[in-house]
Amino acid sequence: RALRMLDVPIDLTVLVPAVENSVDGASFRPGDVWRSRKGLTVEIGNTDAEGRLVLADALHAASEGKPDLIIDFATLTGAARIALGPELPPVYGGDEQLVADLVRNAGAVADPLWPMPLWDGYEDELSSRIADLNNAPASGLGGSITAALFLRRFVADPARWLHLDVYGWNPRERPGRPAGAEAHGVRAVTAWLCQKYG
Repeated sequence: RALRMLDVPIDLTVLVPAVENSVDGASFRPGDVWRSRKGLTVEIGNTDAEGRLVLADALHAASEGKPDLIIDFATLTGAARIALGPELPPVYGGDEQLVADLVRNAGAVADPLWPMPLWDGYEDELSSRIADLNNAPASGLGGSITAALFLRRFVADPARWLHLDVYGWNPRERPGRPAGAEAHGVRAVTAWLCQKYG
């Protein structure tokens, strides 16, 4: 909406991969294998990590259009909140310069983001004996990083992808930031796209 109001000259496609965590006879169980839109099979290591499955399909669907840039905002992991707190969402991307440009603009509009690594050393955490990969490593260590690595598998060109692992909530009031729902990263990305394409 902000980009439309600001009349930023870009061709924008918005996908909303939403999921609800409900118990049902058809719900995932640990050890189930899910086949993604991309064709990769995923062992369900944690039934609470179902959001990344629908997001993976959305990222692959977005990649099919060969866009110049894919940006996803996801309330994906508690690990991000534990690592950086509720006010500083991490941002990942396959191009360090792209991430650095966004982070610099984020600071300029008081909507801070913190660059995090897509650390290839943790790739083996996603391994599975029965599928191409596991949706959630058993160790739980580096949870935000391993979730980002999981998502990267579904993006055609990771150098043109940015992933924001947002909390989306202010637990306390601060100047200009009332307690409650918070659009973490939205001002930062909007300002950056206005500068980049405006």
